Amino acid sequence: MKRLFASILLILGSIAANAQFRDPLISDLSLGETAREMKSRIQMLSSAAMEGRRAGSEGETAAAAYIASEFDRMGIERLSGTDMEQFGMKLPGGDTLRSRNVLGFIQGYDKNLKDHYIVIGARLDNVGTIKVSVDGETVERICYGANGNASGLAMMLQLAGMLSARSVLLRRSVIFAAFGASLEGGAGAWYFLNRAFSAPESIDAMVNLDMLGTGSGGFYAYTCSNDDMNRIVNELAATLQPVQPVLVTREPVNSDHRIFYDKEIPSVFFTTGMYPEYNSPRDTESIIEYDDMERELEYIYNFTLKLAPTDRSRNSAIPKRATCAAVPAGRFTLITNATPGRPSWALRIPFHSSRGGFTCTSNTPVRPLRTVSRARCWWTS
Repeated sequence: MKRLFASILLILGSIAANAQFRDPLISDLSLGETAREMKSRIQMLSSAAMEGRRAGSEGETAAAAYIASEFDRMGIERLSGTDMEQFGMKLPGGDTLRSRNVLGFIQGYDKNLKDHYIVIGARLDNVGTIKVSVDGETVERICYGANGNASGLAMMLQLAGMLSARSVLLRRSVIFAAFGASLEGGAGAWYFLNRAFSAPESIDAMVNLDMLGTGSGGFYAYTCSNDDMNRIVNELAATLQPVQPVLVTREPVNSDHRIFYDKEIPSVFFTTGMYPEYNSPRDTESIIEYDDMERELEYIYNFTLKLAPTDRSRNSAIPKRATCAAVPAGRFTLITNATPGRPSWALRIPFHSSRGGFTCTSNTPVRPLRTVSRARCWWTS
């Protein structure tokens, strides 16, 4: 009995020691190949050498160079060239912040849709460093940004590799974008849409990946209440998936999808939401939950495949989106909350348009112009 008791104590002691001093190489063996690859990328992007990737810093530039090298390694064409897509913005003090976007590209096969695009984006920057008080002294600490947003960048790179290997499934072309200076009001995404990309009207959808490494706290999809995006989420909810996101109506956090939404481009934001280590030195690779990330990756891949082949483009001849820029002067009928091909379901509001905007010509109450222009609506003559 004593020998048995001693053996049990020895086993328990070995288990405790193993739990306390677990070799990271051994723990990696429990991860699949995809999860190990994401881990390697997150470790690189959130390393001390990147210094927290503050917008305009050498660390952000190094992270951009790493993303570009990964595109090259996977054989993915780069739209941003060898110097990447550089831009500058004036800061309140008069200085110029210089940042860059990194853009990869897979061309669709359909002759009618290959000039229409899906953008899969992830923010490149983080907060950099912060000053904290330690024993009464002020010291600088790196905010590594493993979950925010090395996790989203790593997932974007995984998706790029997966979709590149299966490009025969893509009718539309896909642009992969690591947006610089995202925390500076979405500067990189704004520059891409308003200065660098010549045909933003040909972007049919945007998928935003930000903070995807803490799946035990939930997995969320925010669609800005876009019917097309909601439909795909609901259709996938009826299929067998490794994980299903919670479709939320409240925006989990501000991110680059807002810039696309302002351009009335249907957008979906995938995230695992806020977390205790957000924007702190504790946001390290050790908090990332790779098994959950792998499940999220498969879902977002399936979502993209569901999105890419759809026949209807955002700017097909009919229906057209109701915006001041798109509607010529004259008398038309504004159709809100309608389903394409079923205008009888719609609320029809007669109006005429002018350079100053819409003027309602009936007594039907309508919302302010800004709200109406972002609703799901069409116009007909």
